Amino acid sequence: VIYPPHSKLTDKEKTNICYLSFPDSNSGCLGDTQFCFRFRRSPGRKVSLCCFLDQLDRDLPVYLKKDPAYYYGYVYFRQVRDKSLKRGYFQKSLVLISKLPYVHLFRTMLKQIAPEYFEKSEAFLEAVCSDVDRWPPPVPGKILHLPIMGIIMKLRIPTYRDKPGTTSIVQNMHQAGAQISMTLPTIHEVDLFRCFCPVFFHIQMLWELVLLGEPLVVMAPSPSESSETVLALVSCISPLKYCSDFRPYFTIHDSEFKEYTTRTQAPPSVILGVTNPFFAKTLQHWPHIIRIGDIKLPGEVPKQVKVKKLKNLKTLDSKPGVYTSYKPYLNKDEEIVKQLQKGVQQKRPTEAQSVILRRYFLELTESFIIPLERYVASLMPLQKCISPWKSPPQLRQFSQDDFMKTLEKAGPQLTSGLKGDWIGLYRHFLKSPNFDGWFRSRQKEMMQKLEALHLEALCNENLVFWSQKHTEVETVDLVLKLKNKLLQADREHLPVKADTLKKLETHISDIILALPEDLQDILLKTGT
Repeated sequence: VIYPPHSKLTDKEKTNICYLSFPDSNSGCLGDTQFCFRFRRSPGRKVSLCCFLDQLDRDLPVYLKKDPAYYYGYVYFRQVRDKSLKRGYFQKSLVLISKLPYVHLFRTMLKQIAPEYFEKSEAFLEAVCSDVDRWPPPVPGKILHLPIMGIIMKLRIPTYRDKPGTTSIVQNMHQAGAQISMTLPTIHEVDLFRCFCPVFFHIQMLWELVLLGEPLVVMAPSPSESSETVLALVSCISPLKYCSDFRPYFTIHDSEFKEYTTRTQAPPSVILGVTNPFFAKTLQHWPHIIRIGDIKLPGEVPKQVKVKKLKNLKTLDSKPGVYTSYKPYLNKDEEIVKQLQKGVQQKRPTEAQSVILRRYFLELTESFIIPLERYVASLMPLQKCISPWKSPPQLRQFSQDDFMKTLEKAGPQLTSGLKGDWIGLYRHFLKSPNFDGWFRSRQKEMMQKLEALHLEALCNENLVFWSQKHTEVETVDLVLKLKNKLLQADREHLPVKADTLKKLETHISDIILALPEDLQDILLKTGT
């Protein structure tokens, strides 16, 4: 059953959803299991609601922006013995499909509604949907109150202006009345420490592998462990966006199965979470494999585990660990390991351990990215090069050699005490999809900034005086160009002050009014 009934999914999408909504039979998930998956949208579909969500997308941090090519599926699966059924088991999944990567929000929501849905029927889904229809738009930075079956979820969606690494906890307000209120400290974060526990000693190497966009497989006993681990890996390079594909749960029925497991070419830059033993054979040729046992929080300090050789990975019974021949570029940070081990000994809550780990990854990523930010900012032309009467100047080209030269004086050593081959790490990173995605978005931002500065330069000119000294043809040309500039500012959401745009509109109407009447009529009628 699909709700609301008018939702359109292609047959391929439906098949993908069906296969991804159930754990593999070998996972033996008894009781209730929650996990998530991600799948490709079928090409050629009409995009609905897009312009509205795009506006909101602008204010999100990069790692929360939606990817138009993918959907997320959030699953609540129940399997319990039931003698009255032919198979001897009740097996059902309730799946929520969304473009938004708000893992924790939708997980919490499903926890509220799925158990009741299994007891009741489709009419219950209708009631849930009418609640969701009352939700305010997902505006970043605002405190939102979302009603769901008698409970109010209170949360805040982060914005790109938030200081990285700070979670703004929504203050608990005691509400009078029958409504129970529930505060979500995050909408998207997973329990980092719990996920990285089985591979505790290799967190820094895994950070490098994710940063470089290396092909990674997570082999786990169940979809909840595979999906949480994949999401934890993707988030460990935040605030950088992971730009390659990642599948929190991937099955042999997936429409990309052949493409991703072929041996005729090198494994693609993706992170796959799998649970089927069949993958131990199919993905043997992959360079980096993380094998995870049942995720249990350690009562004692995990033992030091060496990186294992790939040839030792024959079956899914292989011991948990990281199987790779990769040599990390950076020396190991013993400090973080000690800090977390101490936490385990002192029975520090896992949330606190996750905060420490998240801060560690954040500082590592920022130390790595700041030199790049600094160099790329220097590619911007000087403000004095911007003339109102010429097109905006171009950005200077990115030169790997020039960038490498800056590292000697202004490299990561300014913010990080870690030693190692940083230069080698940068060289490798500059070839990766993550660099490509990061640089493109920086380029776009800088081009828009140049356009905005050009607009401001135009506004500060006396355009009416200019038009009196030029021919009518040149003046009409100027008016049309200025109108196009206004449209572009609106369409591309250029970072221009509102009064600059007003000033430009005034300039345009002043110039038009100074022209002969027949021309005035034509120019006032043309939108562009």
